[in-house]
Amino acid sequence: MAFRKFAARFSDRSLAYATGNAAQDLLEPPPDALTVFEDGPDLWRVEAYFDLDAGDRDLSAELAPLIEWPLPPFEIETVPDLNWVAISQAALPPVPAGRFTIHGSHDSGRVAHGPNAILIDAGEAFGTAHHATTLGCLLAIDRLTRARSFKNMLDLGCGSGVLAIAAAKAMPLTRIIAADMDPQSVKVATENVRLNGAGRRIAVVVASSIGNPKIRTRAPFDFLVANILAGPLIGLSPSISQAVVRGGTLVLSGILIPQAPEVIATYLAHGFALKRHDRIVGWSTLTFNRR
Repeated sequence: MAFRKFAARFSDRSLAYATGNAAQDLLEPPPDALTVFEDGPDLWRVEAYFDLDAGDRDLSAELAPLIEWPLPPFEIETVPDLNWVAISQAALPPVPAGRFTIHGSHDSGRVAHGPNAILIDAGEAFGTAHHATTLGCLLAIDRLTRARSFKNMLDLGCGSGVLAIAAAKAMPLTRIIAADMDPQSVKVATENVRLNGAGRRIAVVVASSIGNPKIRTRAPFDFLVANILAGPLIGLSPSISQAVVRGGTLVLSGILIPQAPEVIATYLAHGFALKRHDRIVGWSTLTFNRR
């Protein structure tokens, strides 16, 4: 299989990551592989790989409506038949997120193996902390668990399981259930939970809604994190509100900044009070308390 590589150099780190996030999450179909990395002093490089069999792409034209700033030109070349997905994953550096450090196995020899190191290899499930939404949730978990303890947590749309693993490291006595509608994500999350020594504290389940029996038996929760997308979060708002105890904490992400007002209004109407709105390179992370 041959690929076409699109590469651009950026002098602004935020614009580079915003471009990478937009390409990965908002283009259809998305790149087969994508990486953002430092490329010299005050320079960052975005590389996106697309299968040639999918047809020609004009990446600049596709991204222009999604990015509010002018983009640098993309260099385009055809690359040989190599595993560019694995190569791009190996380029991902460790990510500090509050007390946590998320790293891939390729960096195991360079990262201190303390209690807050989390091993997550990029793969078929969402969530390595390189994305702003995952990073926003990790920072929220770090902040919230320093202020209080929680007894019962749900990670809805768990992807790789990184958020549930972080919560388990911060709160060793908390009951945690991690759920995702994608069986492959649940498979990956289950393995990540095992690799990070949290297999006895996190139950990982396939579930498309709060109404799943395995989730319903654990509800209500005093801490619920849902890193999905704005549309599903709005649609799930009635069931999510019922699943959070009064006084409980809710963290929502996967929300583009322009979408945040509608999500906030929806959850205010369902009995929540907005406590914090964090913005990272175009994405919102919202923290609520249930009134």
